[in-house]
Amino acid sequence: MHLGTSLKVYIGTIVCALGLTAGAARADFRICNNTANRISIALAYTSGETWTTEGWWNIKANNCDTLVRGALTAQYYYVYGMDERGGEWKGKTFMCTRDHEFKIEGIENCYARGFDRTGFFEVDTGKDAKTWTVQLTDPAKP
Repeated sequence: MHLGTSLKVYIGTIVCALGLTAGAARADFRICNNTANRISIALAYTSGETWTTEGWWNIKANNCDTLVRGALTAQYYYVYGMDERGGEWKGKTFMCTRDHEFKIEGIENCYARGFDRTGFFEVDTGKDAKTWTVQLTDPAKP
C-alpha cells in the first residue's frame, strides 16, 4: 500500500531528522508535537505480511515521544493525529482504529470487525534510514 502525501488543511509541516548524535547511536521512530495543544497519535506499519495499527500515544504540547524503539524495519510508516481542538493530521490510506487504546492486526473490513476506519498519511523513511522524526506543527497563520 502506497500513498502520495496529500494532507488536509490542518496538517503541519513534516520534517524528518536523520542525524544521530556522536557517541550515542539511537535508532527510533519519533513524533514531535510542535503545537500548543496535546495531540493523540496512531501509527500503522507492516511486517511485510501483516499490517498492525496501534494507538494512542498522547503527546503534550512542545514534546516528543518515541513510537518505535530500535532500528526501523520498514520504509513506510503511516500516521494519524488529532488534537484536543478537533485539528487532524490525516491522509488517504485507511486503517482500522478505535476510540481507546488499541493494537489491531489487519486493515481489512474495519467496520465489520467493530473498528473505525481512519485515514493515515504516509511517511517514507527511505530504504536505509535507521531513525526518523516527524515534526507536527500548526498550520502557518496568515
